[in-house]
Amino acid sequence: MNLKKKIDYYMGLEYTYIINKVTDESGTYFFARVLEFEGCQSHGESFEEAYSNLRDAMLGWLEVKLKMNLYIPLPKAIEDYSGKFVIRMPKSLHQRLAIEAENEGVSLNQYALYKLAQ
Repeated sequence: MNLKKKIDYYMGLEYTYIINKVTDESGTYFFARVLEFEGCQSHGESFEEAYSNLRDAMLGWLEVKLKMNLYIPLPKAIEDYSGKFVIRMPKSLHQRLAIEAENEGVSLNQYALYKLAQ
């Protein structure tokens, strides 16, 4: 399969795009990235521009990976995940998080989810 066909194949898959509106010292813009492609990102002044620029970034990202014969991950479907995982931590951290959760009036699970989402 030639390079263009391989790129077209990957571009046709349903990867996870994350586009966020950002306001910082440089102004307001939209930051976009492909969750499965480490380092594949772009931005734009509008959501649409960020999406278009991200698609261009994907083309370049895929071209480099394919030319160098490097691994390209396939899309990850949300159905592939249960929403649960187990984490081991020091007892002191468990204690601190449990106390903070109690002080907030929420379960430790809810508090941990809040902390992870920050």
